[in-house]
Amino acid sequence: MKKTGAELVRHALEQLGIRHTFGIPGVHNTEIYDQLASSEVVTPIRVNHEGGAAFMADAVSRTNDFNGALLIVPAAGTALAMAGIGEAFLDGIPMIAISGGTRTDTGYTYQLHEMDQLAMVRPITKGAWRITEHKQIVPTFFEAWHIANSGEPGPVFIEIPVNIQLFPGDVDELPTFVRPAPPQAALDAGTLATIEQASQLLRQARKPGLFIGWGAMEATELSVQLAELLQMPVATTLQGLSAFPGQHPLHVGMGIGPAAVPAAENAFADCDVLLAIGTRFGEIATGSFGIKPGWELIHVDINPAVFNANYPARLSIEGDARVIMQALLAQLQATPPNAATVQARGMHTRQQIAHDKHAYMAEWLGHDSGQRVNPGRFFQALRSKLPDDGYLVTDDGNHTFLVAELFEPRQSRHVITPTDFNCMGYCVPATVGIKLTHPDKQVVGVVGDGAFLMTGLELLTATENKLGVVCYVFNDGELSQISQAQKLPYNRKACTVLPEVRFKGIADAVGAHYLRMAGDADIAAVIDQAQTLSAQGVPVIVDVLIDYSKQTRFTKGILRTNLMRMDLGNKLRMIGRAAWRRVATPI
Repeated sequence: MKKTGAELVRHALEQLGIRHTFGIPGVHNTEIYDQLASSEVVTPIRVNHEGGAAFMADAVSRTNDFNGALLIVPAAGTALAMAGIGEAFLDGIPMIAISGGTRTDTGYTYQLHEMDQLAMVRPITKGAWRITEHKQIVPTFFEAWHIANSGEPGPVFIEIPVNIQLFPGDVDELPTFVRPAPPQAALDAGTLATIEQASQLLRQARKPGLFIGWGAMEATELSVQLAELLQMPVATTLQGLSAFPGQHPLHVGMGIGPAAVPAAENAFADCDVLLAIGTRFGEIATGSFGIKPGWELIHVDINPAVFNANYPARLSIEGDARVIMQALLAQLQATPPNAATVQARGMHTRQQIAHDKHAYMAEWLGHDSGQRVNPGRFFQALRSKLPDDGYLVTDDGNHTFLVAELFEPRQSRHVITPTDFNCMGYCVPATVGIKLTHPDKQVVGVVGDGAFLMTGLELLTATENKLGVVCYVFNDGELSQISQAQKLPYNRKACTVLPEVRFKGIADAVGAHYLRMAGDADIAAVIDQAQTLSAQGVPVIVDVLIDYSKQTRFTKGILRTNLMRMDLGNKLRMIGRAAWRRVATPI
């Protein structure tokens, strides 16, 4: 039979269960857009910037059991989308990126958008293909999906030349995609033996702890069972914030070292056996590698490259988190630890966590924010008013760590934050992507003013599609995470102070409602009003005059860690320069 390449792309996407593509049409992909306009399965969504498209696709993948997809023009479109593709790559998020390609049938070179895209995207994708004939299209899409979703997930890239899209070509069949079954608990003898060793270590531990990341996001129930069986405190990474319910009495928060909140730092201070699942012990998770391990590490991850990369492991177990945790739980349940010892340990641990959490929130609520909005009061109110199944999305900035320290996650995959690529501009398009695929849920974004300026115009996509997202813009007039970090070593702010921005004008431009939260007295009423307005299918921008005068534990911790890591000479030089500037030219 004969089919155009565009028809084959449509068939492949429909078979894969893709619901939306995000991008901008151009001369090299309009034939695919035309095909998708007739699809009853896939809806193409036009955005305003391909970077925003990639963030939308990323957020769709993070919050659904189907993948987000891009449909972009070659060269310029791919280059702009690379911010979101890179985010997905470093955070382990599956994504299907589809690009048009220049014609391969004319004999001419130096065409519009002609460049080696595959060379450009290979470092930030798990696989990249250029289609050369029609019969490759559907099998390539199926293979790409498998690669994107196997092992540690990640983005894949497929380029389809425009002539193949436009003109019919011979294909043998239109195959049906068969989704693979979930991993089964069939472990080899070596892995089972290691799991038995792990269970022995945990049984004998005086003070075990559980540290989980995004890789354990699909195993929340198993994490709860493990924690309760051993009565061990549970910390998460930044990306894994919602991998464990924050209301559980064994939940301590993000991180386990000197950059963590008191509940986490204290609970893990004397940990002797650490069970780490689905975390790479990256820079943010470890507070700039400020953790000084006093524990024996049992490290579980699907990617063996992470083992012993930053912290040595006593035991390394490669595999799917759910499968490994099921086997480990079975071993521990078959021969449980001493009940009296575990009960006593659990009672003390829970009491200490509850005390530390209450004291830390009280510290924030007692902070004098003057006429501005107190972050503790804001997040306390937002948590009380946002349903447990509502989604909260962050960006990259000081507000990210306020969320991590002050907002209680309650359901898996419902607090979404970019992590290792750490690209500013993620939040607004991500809220749009999540709301598009969860129209019956409340979706809110918390975003710094600097990050909002990068992609805030993507709210026009929300308006066009009647998506009532709420974006709380933390407006302090600075790139605060960096300006705070400049204070100690430099005692001045270089390029981190923003000009005045009239956010109401942006709201008017994109057709969003505008609300202003000027102080603590406004918090409850403005959140209520934002929820009411967003329920009408219109986005809402809330201008939050936030107080950033109190640093997060994370900021304090990483500054201290990095300063102490310097040799004495450079340490004195940095401190001396700051002291001199404080006297000579105070901020």
